[in-house]
Amino acid sequence: MAHWVAVGDVDSIRRMAGLATPMALRVAVTLGVPDRLRGDGASVDDLAAELDVDPVAFGLLLDHLATIGIVERSPAGYRTTEYGEQLCADDFTNLLLRLDTAGGRAELAFVELAHSISTGAAAYPRRYGQDFWADLAEHRHLRESFDQQMNHRIRAQLPRLVAGFDWSRFGTIVDVGGGRGTVLAAILAAHPSMRGHLVDLEPTATEARGTFAAQGLDERTEVTAGSFFDPLPTGADAYLLVDILHDWDDEHAHRILTRCVEAAQPAGRVLVVEPVGGRRAQSEFNLAMLVIFGGRERRVAEFRALAAPHGLILDAVTDLTDERCLLEFHVEVP
Repeated sequence: MAHWVAVGDVDSIRRMAGLATPMALRVAVTLGVPDRLRGDGASVDDLAAELDVDPVAFGLLLDHLATIGIVERSPAGYRTTEYGEQLCADDFTNLLLRLDTAGGRAELAFVELAHSISTGAAAYPRRYGQDFWADLAEHRHLRESFDQQMNHRIRAQLPRLVAGFDWSRFGTIVDVGGGRGTVLAAILAAHPSMRGHLVDLEPTATEARGTFAAQGLDERTEVTAGSFFDPLPTGADAYLLVDILHDWDDEHAHRILTRCVEAAQPAGRVLVVEPVGGRRAQSEFNLAMLVIFGGRERRVAEFRALAAPHGLILDAVTDLTDERCLLEFHVEVP
């Protein structure tokens, strides 16, 4: 079994457990420090005044950022290093770490990990007073950053996701909770004979319409603003769930599958694309699913057990990318 550190390296264990560095990085990114200190840099006092923060405390932050190589001392005071530029606003890491985005805010729920381990429930509501999805519905900037994060995560994997499965078997496909339409648009662009229907909440649904219009797919797509806990468009050949079920506990996952089976025609398929435990799931990300959503990266046997009450039979598991698998289910005819 691989270990991160040599046995007995207590200092390494302490460094892994320490909160000072991850929080210093997140606060620095939220304040925009790496961007502001690009080039010649600035003095502690000048930048503290500009950011309206305490200059003494801010100096402590910059000193630690220098210790870990994010900034370095310069004639002006401090400046961002080449290494630290990976935290600037034009890098995806910036979106993930900022405390005012959905992802950065959500990860702070890890301070309540003990609650999730004790109960099996999400820690996010314990920290913020409501669940992740209610927060997104209430705060537009969180929803927008979440949509942006999801788009970025899937974009690099789109070519393999499209090429790794025979989507042309289906004349019509419903993308359930399909976000801004990035995945469905890529599938339809590769298969001109297919039609697609996307379901998601407003205003994401409106943004999906824009995605399809920009790619000339208006005539082959429909968009319905709604929840996947409500009845879905009926009669499609396949119902696609991309990174959906792992965001929910078993109770809610059953509700989603119920809607898919209700809507599917007798020969319809349910296609689940997401990391699968023991195949493409990372242990750290699995804990994040638990803490934020009360979900997890289910193993193949768990998917079978989840699907069975709905008459769904697992036909195949395909490794699409280095992060995601596709599980294909058919509806058992009584």
